[in-house]
Amino acid sequence: MNLINIKDLSATDIEEIWKLTGQDSPEISGKVAWSFEGNGIRTRTSFIQAFQELGLHYTELPNLLKSNERTVDLAGYLDDFYDIYVIRERQHDRLAQFAQDSMRPVINALSSEGHPCEVLTDAYYVNLHIAPIRQARICLWGPPSNVMLSWHELASVMGFEITHLCEAVFHQQKSGVQYTSSITSAFDIVITDGWPAQYENKDWSLTTAHLEKMGNPRLLPTPPFSIGQEIAFDPTVYAGFVGYRQKNLLLPVQKAILRYLLGSK
Repeated sequence: MNLINIKDLSATDIEEIWKLTGQDSPEISGKVAWSFEGNGIRTRTSFIQAFQELGLHYTELPNLLKSNERTVDLAGYLDDFYDIYVIRERQHDRLAQFAQDSMRPVINALSSEGHPCEVLTDAYYVNLHIAPIRQARICLWGPPSNVMLSWHELASVMGFEITHLCEAVFHQQKSGVQYTSSITSAFDIVITDGWPAQYENKDWSLTTAHLEKMGNPRLLPTPPFSIGQEIAFDPTVYAGFVGYRQKNLLLPVQKAILRYLLGSK
């Protein structure tokens, strides 16, 4: 089993991962191949800590998928050395092809088309602290991003509806996603993400007036957030900000994902 996209999992898989998240994590054996593009400060911190706390041996392979070598050859040479791969790689298609070619589980630690570990963590928080995930009123705010795409997949897999507030040009027909360009209801939580390159529509900077119109929901700006872009004000002064401590959940969720996928191999 791989975790390249959330749609690789079933609703049962997700519920089992969340169940493991709430349990003690005994040490397990295994060797991890670890390749991490860019900074990703929070994801890098929590994954390395997860490897250490689980007793997994990890080897960093910088820019694993940046070479011109075929993914089938990379997997063929490396699979005998490792039990699982954790890879942050912008080229989503190359990451997905490597996962298909490898005989080991592969975890997407971020790609151009998904951020599954981040979204499984944020959804776990919603399910635990706000409302059962299938009942929570969740709003995604702003243009599509890898985080938004993973939320779309989660809604489809788990059978609930999510509202995506963004410009009409981005609206699509998708299972589990209700697109709109105007605020017409209240929400329990609003989630933002960094704007895609070249996107500069300041009309879609989230303001406190928008939040008031939505009933002053919880606010989860996906870090790193940019004040003056996806969010117009300092979110830390907002009473419903769920930021810093909430991201501590990355560690137990990532540990649960590692345990679950290693168990499936």
